[in-house]
Amino acid sequence: MLEDIGDSNEPIPIPNVTGEVLKKVIEYCDYHKNDEPQPADDDLPSAASAIDPWDAEFINVDQEMLFELLLASNYLNINSLLDLGCKTVANMMKNKSAEEIRKQFNIPNDFTPEEEEQIRRENEWAEEN
Repeated sequence: MLEDIGDSNEPIPIPNVTGEVLKKVIEYCDYHKNDEPQPADDDLPSAASAIDPWDAEFINVDQEMLFELLLASNYLNINSLLDLGCKTVANMMKNKSAEEIRKQFNIPNDFTPEEEEQIRRENEWAEEN
């Protein structure tokens, strides 16, 4: 895409990314501009929750901004920012019940009591210690 515009001073459209979100994305990219690329297979167990202190402060935003950053980083293909946002959401869900997660993320419960009971029975193994 950038090759197509040459040296033009024309604005580049970035749909669905507000100026405020773009400023945060630029702040993140500016801070991490000299970082080594992340390995493709980062499956370490601690990788799911380990967040560097600067990143933790950066991503300490309200839920709306967090999800806007996730959408922008996905659209702009900034994988390290996308990973940071996903780790943050995963940490928000950690050790919470389904009901607590629904409340946190404003997710309506569209299961009947019978469906909930069936799901609970099918997943009893996950609750065992």
